[in-house]
Amino acid sequence: MPVSVLTGAGISTDSGIPDFRGPQGVWTKNPQAEANATIDRYVADPGVRRSAWRARLDSPAWSAHPNAAHLALVDLERAGLLRALITQNIDELHQRAGSAPGKVIELHGTMHRAECLSCDLITPMDEVLARVAAGEDDPPCPRCGGIQKSNTISFGQSLKPEVLDAARRAAQSCRVFVAVGTSLTVHPAAGLCGEALDAGASLVIVNAEPTPYDPFADRVINEPIGQALPTLVKELIDAAR
Repeated sequence: MPVSVLTGAGISTDSGIPDFRGPQGVWTKNPQAEANATIDRYVADPGVRRSAWRARLDSPAWSAHPNAAHLALVDLERAGLLRALITQNIDELHQRAGSAPGKVIELHGTMHRAECLSCDLITPMDEVLARVAAGEDDPPCPRCGGIQKSNTISFGQSLKPEVLDAARRAAQSCRVFVAVGTSLTVHPAAGLCGEALDAGASLVIVNAEPTPYDPFADRVINEPIGQALPTLVKELIDAAR
């Protein structure tokens, strides 16, 4: 019974990382932060970049630890049931929990690396943040002097085709597709639910708030993710025995 899983920001809130669109979400509280998350604003406005680097430096993600929901997906993988773990998150908590890197498909990249928008140089994020902590408020690329940002997908940027293709294949080749902690409002990630349904998979949604795909799901679980996901994983493992 191959299971593919899509995770969003809601799976990491128990680790102390705020989500975006929930009642206490980063963008719910500060809509301007969402506007500033576009690639055009980032490139055009040095003030947006300075604010972004300060936010990166102070992000709670650096001190976050995997929670029970992340660990439950490791159990699913060790039981031989996990087809793929597709994540919209950039925090790498799945890998830190023990998920095999080869199973994790990072749709939106990772905050643990920085990239140059001019020459594509990839630099470990801790090296760039050390420069920010030392007083550089908008650290340029050390190779070409270009603008740097986290190695993540901003609004206005397309997902990497090979990454999206891998996610679609995972959605189309499972018997159960589980969407966890995602509002399912951002495409193309949300559309993976439709890909799975069209291929005949069952859809299970675990999320604190309603989503647009709830009417099409075989099961909707509106309970705390840290409790609900371990229970669901145990059910899936028991059913496969």
